[in-house]
Amino acid sequence: MSFLKLTDLSKSFGDLQAVRNLNLSVEKGEFVSLLGPSGCGKTTTLQMIAGFLDVSSGSIALDGCDITHLKPNRRGLGVVFQSYALFPHMSVAQNVRFGLEMRGTDRKESEERVREALSLVHLDALAHRFPRELSGGQRQRVALARAIVIAPPVLLLDEPMSNLDAKLREEMQFELRAIQRRIGTTTIMVTHDQSEALSISDRVVVMEAGRITQIDTPYRAYERPENRFVSQFIGKANLLAGTVLANDGDEIRIDLGHDVVAVGRAVLSGNGRGEPGKGDAVTVCIRPEKLKLCESSRGRLDATVTSRFFLGSQWLYRVASPLGEVLVCCQNEGGEPIAEGQQVGVDWTNDAIRFVETETRQ
Repeated sequence: MSFLKLTDLSKSFGDLQAVRNLNLSVEKGEFVSLLGPSGCGKTTTLQMIAGFLDVSSGSIALDGCDITHLKPNRRGLGVVFQSYALFPHMSVAQNVRFGLEMRGTDRKESEERVREALSLVHLDALAHRFPRELSGGQRQRVALARAIVIAPPVLLLDEPMSNLDAKLREEMQFELRAIQRRIGTTTIMVTHDQSEALSISDRVVVMEAGRITQIDTPYRAYERPENRFVSQFIGKANLLAGTVLANDGDEIRIDLGHDVVAVGRAVLSGNGRGEPGKGDAVTVCIRPEKLKLCESSRGRLDATVTSRFFLGSQWLYRVASPLGEVLVCCQNEGGEPIAEGQQVGVDWTNDAIRFVETETRQ
């Protein structure tokens, strides 16, 4: 039995359906991220789990017990808000101790648990300070310590790192994952940052317009997107229209036009909606890093570099080709980059191909 189970969960605000018949099972100790653009329903889902929003329909079960209509304080869940919501007039130790005091925990036990929580987030030496005397990363750690000190069955994180600068945000991602693994608390995080979700989650739940579009491990969600939305929202993607020439059960051939034929076994394990047949229209996804630039006339396509962007460890090129604009991501090996306006060839291996949509021939 799943530790946390959401069944046909829905939330409406008047005529607006923010969450629609959402079903999700989370195992004990699992780290799951709700990932999607603004307005997709991920924060609304988290607030229903926490009890801050009433459920319009459906149910929430925790460890076999129905908690759908319990008040937030009866659920015993740990929550870290986007703004951290620290009490400015309380010291770090007092902020962390607050939840224990509300539960009537013995003072001696309370002090010991506060020490353990602050040690876990490396803030032992700052227990006497006030929130205004802390950096953004330190305030985030205090909020995390306050949430985990009560030993919650589930930890809920609402965009916990959105207020941090890029470098600190990356550091805190891995620190958060390390802490979660150490304490083993079931964790659900809301984020719109794909790299954040992919780097630290056991599974990602991709949401669009109040519905779940794919639940998968980070690797499979990236490598096997189930539809056009997932392929474009998680990472960058080149989407090319084509027509199936042949499918013999082991290999599929897709005509992309302009005498370009894509061949690959990997296409067959695409979105699980059945294999496309001869004559079907399909949309093919090729990730920019799966493409490589070579000499003109040496690849599957001839193209012209229209612009380039330096990303530090990589160069991102936009190239104009007979199939339209294509993005190509190349590793920065320290050499001179390809100039804008230069003629190039574009090539890829057969296993780089994924199909994300199929329209059966009428």
